[in-house]
Amino acid sequence: MADKRVHVFVEGRVQGVFFRSKTQKTANSYNVKGWVKNLYDGRVEALFEGKEEDVERVVLWCHQGPVSSSVTRVEVKEEPFTGEFDSFLITY
Repeated sequence: MADKRVHVFVEGRVQGVFFRSKTQKTANSYNVKGWVKNLYDGRVEALFEGKEEDVERVVLWCHQGPVSSSVTRVEVKEEPFTGEFDSFLITY
């Protein structure tokens, strides 16, 4: 299974609804590394690295988000895998 890295931007009602913490929990459950943060424009930004199938599962989850969220758009940009992360963090 190939390694994959994606940069994701999530729009909708995604701040103040535990989106970052649930993203971290989901990423950890699939052994995906990287980070997630809120943006000033109301979106959530994340970077995921891991096995291709695991990264795809986390991205798929982002299209739904936690129960209290309302995702309207997910932009996914594939980037070269670097393996630079040891964990998945919430950044500020």
